[in-house]
Amino acid sequence: MHNIYFMKGNLLMANANLTNARKAKNDEFYTQWADIEKEVNAYLEFDENVFRDKTILLPADDPFESNFFKYFATHFNDFGLKKLIATSYDPSPIVNTQLELSLFDDNNEQDVGMTRKISRAYRIELTDVSDFDENGRINIDDVEAKLLAEKKHIDKGKKSKILGYLTGDESVGGYSAGDFRSAEVTKLRDEADMIITNPPFSLFREFLSWANPLEKRILVIGNMNAITYKEVFPLIKDNKFWIGATNFNVGMYFYVPEGFQYSKTYKFDREKNGKPANRVPGTGWFTNIDHGRRHQPLSLMTMEDNIKFSKHTQVQGREYDKYDNYDAIEIPYTDSIPSDYDGVMGVPISFLDKYNPDQFEILGGDGFGDTPPTKTYSHKAKVVDGKRMKSQTGTMGAVIRQDAFGKGTFFDVGYPVKAVYKRIFIKKRS
Repeated sequence: MHNIYFMKGNLLMANANLTNARKAKNDEFYTQWADIEKEVNAYLEFDENVFRDKTILLPADDPFESNFFKYFATHFNDFGLKKLIATSYDPSPIVNTQLELSLFDDNNEQDVGMTRKISRAYRIELTDVSDFDENGRINIDDVEAKLLAEKKHIDKGKKSKILGYLTGDESVGGYSAGDFRSAEVTKLRDEADMIITNPPFSLFREFLSWANPLEKRILVIGNMNAITYKEVFPLIKDNKFWIGATNFNVGMYFYVPEGFQYSKTYKFDREKNGKPANRVPGTGWFTNIDHGRRHQPLSLMTMEDNIKFSKHTQVQGREYDKYDNYDAIEIPYTDSIPSDYDGVMGVPISFLDKYNPDQFEILGGDGFGDTPPTKTYSHKAKVVDGKRMKSQTGTMGAVIRQDAFGKGTFFDVGYPVKAVYKRIFIKKRS
């Protein structure tokens, strides 16, 4: 389940589609099985035993709407899991559901248009997936049959080690049932070896601190801008946390509920497998589980060849400028990194998609790392397309000195400078 309260899939807050979703209370987004499978396969190819004997926690993932649960439950034996734990959130909006509603009493259901809400959160703990329905095959149907049997035990007043309700600690000033910060889910976190989910975009920092990548293996979906967070970047810089196997530039599609109203200006909607889907650019995976792509060295040209042959350097018109306020040169695209330059370079944050820690060292960032500027400016006026704006506000990281105020956004610091988007400072390893 991917509820925007949790910002499942890290959907951009500025996206008009999300505004529509919040207004309509129709806010479930679902990660595709194919995206999960593609990402997980990269870790299995690097280490076929990466999940063996591990306890995996899927917080806030309603099992029979979540492809995370379906995927890992289906492959429980293939991966050699020790335990799979999934928790749901209260209240949990369910779209087009069947099994979930049969797992709980009818008086816990409430019709809301096309959406049904289960008013109680629950946890599922699987330690075994076998041929429960005795049809000669082991698949998700066996998990369904097992859970239905456990529900009958609960209905008879018996306790179940597999299925149970979460109560939360909201009554004592804590969190709602199923909230990752609640005492119940935190206890499950302590038991887990790995935490895999789509954490809240709005709570990404808090979720990461809660999950603690220094102690747990983590695989989560996030927005590319999270790279610059002070809770994230130091971990990346110290090689404790990195980008997953799927390139950020690909973006991800998430299933959206029936009747979801797209913004008129949004152009990325499409049908996938008969369901409406929403593309979220700049969305990908963060992890501290190793994979092969991060050990592939970048193939690069020399600075001279880049200037001569690369369209990316030619289109800039000013190749390899030095920043006015950082002791580094500007690299506008990852493939423009010169193979023969030993100094400090400022590269786009999308560089981390191709970052090989054996090839390059990360030194810091412009405003979000620990690299101090060589120059600060006492005042700055914002200039847009050559016209001075009334507002004196505006952020400025690494800037390049210009000959004159031109088209785009500049700053007047006594002479024209043009800011570049967030840059990571790197240096080639010798």
